[in-house]
Amino acid sequence: MLTELTRLDLRLRRRSLIGYSLGIAVYTFVIVALYPAFKNDAGLDDFAQSNATMAALFGVGDSLTSSSGWLNANLYANFLPLVVLLLGIGYGASCLAGQDEDGTLGVMVAMPISRRRIAGQKFAALGLIGIPVAIVAALVVILGRGFELTVDLGNLAGVTLGVLLLGICFGALAMLVGGLSGSRGLALGISSAVAAASYLINSLAPIVDWIRPARYASPFYYAIGDNQLENGLRLSYAAVLVAVALALFAAAVLAFERLDVH
Repeated sequence: MLTELTRLDLRLRRRSLIGYSLGIAVYTFVIVALYPAFKNDAGLDDFAQSNATMAALFGVGDSLTSSSGWLNANLYANFLPLVVLLLGIGYGASCLAGQDEDGTLGVMVAMPISRRRIAGQKFAALGLIGIPVAIVAALVVILGRGFELTVDLGNLAGVTLGVLLLGICFGALAMLVGGLSGSRGLALGISSAVAAASYLINSLAPIVDWIRPARYASPFYYAIGDNQLENGLRLSYAAVLVAVALALFAAAVLAFERLDVH
């Protein structure tokens, strides 16, 4: 029973994963295919410069007409992280608290397997659940070379990894809240609220002086907030995201071991 729970949870979600992957493939292809129509439109950059706050909220940090700027504004700074967070937080909230509310977690803990191992297999599933969506998006972007998009493959791999780690961090937070409260709704609500606040801090930091120091407390900064598509994902940034995810998971294990399962 080393990986059965991981495989079971992923198998139960295969249809939604296929649906999300197909959806992100279509959306990314539209973004890629539209780029040639806008790459020489100087008005886009003028609009972004004259509406700095609005541009920051959508993650526009550099020229909208460059390949990386176009992809950041339409995909990697907002939409793709949102989809990966939906998957991660949704799974993190349901894998412990949700199954407790459904009455299936009680059956699971009655089996000859420790709660720590159950949590470990749930965390493994959390680590895998966002991969199809992120990989599909990256593959479509690579195909975008035929539409005049030029992106460094190493940087693309880096920002893809950053987005995945971001989803794991907030999914682990949802596991922790679920393990502490036994409530799926509370896990969803708190994790989503923290993610939204983190996004706003990272987005507004470049234009609001008093928020700028707080960006280092936002996981978004380490995943996508330093123009990783143009500069690559720093090893230290990836290490921060991994450390946060592991710390939250360790706390979730402790909470789960004390959870009064129904």
